[in-house]
Amino acid sequence: MTLAEKLVEELNCEEVFRLHIGGFDIPIYESVVVTWIVMAVLILIAIFLTTGLKTQNISKKQAFAELIYEKLNAIVGATLGEEGKAYTGYLVTVLLYIGLSNIIGLFGFKSPTKDVNVTAALALMSIILVEAAGIYHKGVKKWLHSFVEPVAIVTPFNILDVFTRPLSLCMRLFGNVLGAFVIMELLKIVVPPVIPAVFSLYFDLFDGLLQAYVFVFLTSLYLKEAIE
Repeated sequence: MTLAEKLVEELNCEEVFRLHIGGFDIPIYESVVVTWIVMAVLILIAIFLTTGLKTQNISKKQAFAELIYEKLNAIVGATLGEEGKAYTGYLVTVLLYIGLSNIIGLFGFKSPTKDVNVTAALALMSIILVEAAGIYHKGVKKWLHSFVEPVAIVTPFNILDVFTRPLSLCMRLFGNVLGAFVIMELLKIVVPPVIPAVFSLYFDLFDGLLQAYVFVFLTSLYLKEAIE
């Protein structure tokens, strides 16, 4: 199989089954099924780590859970600041979802983030949150006035920015995940098998987690700008 054929296969999101609801047939694709698996894993881990919580003489499991909670909130909260504290829960959830989705390929699944529909949905959710937060904190009048700042002549660019931000988030995440796959396939062709295995740890593990952080970091910046 050529590189082009492998790339097409990787981009192709196959239909797994259909749901028949009333007179409608709803196709369920690979990315949706794997997303359900990611969600189930995260929920089960959360249930496991949060059962039997105590205020005194805590267990090692609870100490580990609290450490994870503090670190994740610190990562997100460092950018958002005190005003954006209410949004850390959503951003931490997105961080965990994208991070696990990016590395789930190590377990034989196709990453949902290789489906542009998934990355587009994530980007759209984040931008809707950003604009809604801006309206909530500033009020409709001040939110609308922000489009003519610093001078009225830049209004078209500020409006365009609302649409280019989700596109940027979507394509950045999708492009980096897909780019890692292409690089790995090229390495398999030109170098001995041992070297791609080493690089696989970087692209499938470190780079996948890094892209999750970049997505959340940019969303945090947009949020901070919207609520200030």
